Amino acid sequence: MDNFNISPEVLINIVTTYGPKLLAAIVTLIVGLWIVKLIVKGVGKGLDKSNVDVALKSFLKSLVSILLKVMVYITALGMLGIEMTSFIAVLGAAGLAVGLALQGSLANFAGGVLILFFKPFKVGDFIEGSGHSGTVEKIDILHTGLKTPHNQTIIIPNGQIANSSITNYSAKDTRRADLSIGVSYDTDIKQAREVILRVLNTDERTLKEPAEPVVVLTNLGDSSLDLSARAWTTTDDYWDYFFQNLEKIKEELDKEGIEMPFPQRDVHLFQEK
Repeated sequence: MDNFNISPEVLINIVTTYGPKLLAAIVTLIVGLWIVKLIVKGVGKGLDKSNVDVALKSFLKSLVSILLKVMVYITALGMLGIEMTSFIAVLGAAGLAVGLALQGSLANFAGGVLILFFKPFKVGDFIEGSGHSGTVEKIDILHTGLKTPHNQTIIIPNGQIANSSITNYSAKDTRRADLSIGVSYDTDIKQAREVILRVLNTDERTLKEPAEPVVVLTNLGDSSLDLSARAWTTTDDYWDYFFQNLEKIKEELDKEGIEMPFPQRDVHLFQEK
């Protein structure tokens, strides 16, 4: 046991050499963790003011907390004289390996963060993106779930939808309904226009702003004069408004004796002499 005796001089030397470093490291650790707590709290308040999604807010707070705490621990260990260069290099290499292995998932994760932060759409919106359309049922950190008009569920990776064009049909309170109507060439265009406008203007769902209904001739087709009726209505009423008025216009044109022709061809027969 005598071999393990430490002389007072050596003990004093150890205390004077490492004591201040240990004390400084402990103080740095305590103060650093306290500052991290304040920063995370401030980040949380800032996210609350920006109306960030709850899931994203929780994740960002956790991410900031972990990163800052790692920095505090590395700083405290470095103050004790522990060489951290190799540790940081190993940590970086491990992070790179994990990043390469999870490249697809990280792209979806980044897309989820962008979607939840910038909110190009929200739950309940009807959107079209990545070749699919439907009502948004849920937005996770990795995937977005859509319910199609056929009541099918489509799960789209966030990386894919974040890097594609998105059409959000629910973003605005109003939409313009464009109804295409074909009438025969012997039709009085003014009469057809009056009938169509009468149908649209008598519908209480037709809005006068941002523009009143109009009917214009858009094409001289092979078998018909193609008219386009354009009217504004609310986004919630859009589909009922579209289908019901299209049917009503057909009924009113029939009453006025205005024909909506089917495709036809003129065949000329030539007799050889």
